[in-house]
Amino acid sequence: MASPTRPAKVADPDAAPPAAPPGASPTAPPARQTLRGAWLGQWNSAVTSYYLLLGATVLLLVLGLVMVLSSSSIDALASGRSPYAVFADQAKFAMLGMPFMIVAIHLRPAFYKRIAWPALIFAIGLQMLIFTPMARGEKGNTNWVYLGGGITIQPSELAKVALAVWLGAVLAHKLAYLHEWKHALVPAVVPGALVVVLLVLAGNDLGTAMILILLVAGALFVAGVPLRVFAMLGAGTVAGVAVLASTGNRSKRILELFSGSDPAGTGYQVKRGLEGLGTGGLTGVGLGAGSEKWSYLPEAHNDFIFSVIGEELGLLGTLLVLGLFALLGVGMVRVIRRHPDPMVKITTGALACWIIGQALINIGVVIGLVPVIGVPLPLISAGGSALIATMLALGIIISFARDEPGAKEALAARPSVVRKSIAVVSSATRRRPHPTGPSSNNEHG
Repeated sequence: MASPTRPAKVADPDAAPPAAPPGASPTAPPARQTLRGAWLGQWNSAVTSYYLLLGATVLLLVLGLVMVLSSSSIDALASGRSPYAVFADQAKFAMLGMPFMIVAIHLRPAFYKRIAWPALIFAIGLQMLIFTPMARGEKGNTNWVYLGGGITIQPSELAKVALAVWLGAVLAHKLAYLHEWKHALVPAVVPGALVVVLLVLAGNDLGTAMILILLVAGALFVAGVPLRVFAMLGAGTVAGVAVLASTGNRSKRILELFSGSDPAGTGYQVKRGLEGLGTGGLTGVGLGAGSEKWSYLPEAHNDFIFSVIGEELGLLGTLLVLGLFALLGVGMVRVIRRHPDPMVKITTGALACWIIGQALINIGVVIGLVPVIGVPLPLISAGGSALIATMLALGIIISFARDEPGAKEALAARPSVVRKSIAVVSSATRRRPHPTGPSSNNEHG
């Protein structure tokens, strides 16, 4: 008798897939997807901004100290000083700025809101000392103040930090009213920022005044000030800068930028800077082996240190500098996008336009795209007040990164590098076999 036909088994669409046979490895996702997921996971981490800012700052600071030593030693010897004189001063300023930076990193945004007004008033008072016998001038600029004991400071550098924090506090407080031009301008632009800019211009320092204008523009942009207000302020700023730039030696520098008719005079510094960049090639002539710093290139350790980097470290060295500033910029943009506090966003935008904008202007001067206006390369050029103020500003931004949602908890949950190292060494020591045993006893048997 024939057996009945067994009905076909219908597959259940909701059933789980069959298990892999014993010994077979489960199907792994493609390697590209795994790497992409890991990268996105790290990028979206709450502490990415913190590590980007801290790492780029430390690397730029170390690179700056090395390049100051390389670019200043020859001129120091020629003037009868130690070849390490300028480097020692720069290292001293870095050590002075480090406590300010560390303290700033560990302060909360609420503290900066409380000190915004006192800080701006103090900075304005310090800047007004340029009208007293304590003022000191150099190359036509009266923007330094002698405090005694061999200490000379540039108060306009500290005014940048104070103005950025003050603009953040004021604009955040008036955030709901910034669509009206009078609330957007008063008191942030008039009288606040205008007073600081005019005091700096009174010392004949157009370069620093332009950086302050960039700082104010960054704060207003992040605060959401309407474009019509920007257009009005931009027109007034361009007109004012044009008038100031048409006086004295500034007009000659602008004309030389477009004509190149005086390479031995007004255009000499830019010409030597470009020659240094061109000599370096891809990898440079070697650290310390550059020739432009042998009294050929004026301000080799200061405003034109980027040219020395290009000559000694080559195109790769200049790209490294640009890459580190790009990382700083990315970290600052992350803070602006991720932090919920409007004051933090606005202050970070102001500080970002100062530091990144000043770096781009300095590099533009060296490569001949911008007239020489005498602004240093942040964290790299020699200069005490500029270095300490920049370190303080970056400490404030890093403190904002530590205050991003989830960042403080993530940092507290991670053991320190020292504790990790001790744990690794301890576990390795416990697993290491002891040399004593039967085999060692038999050697003497």
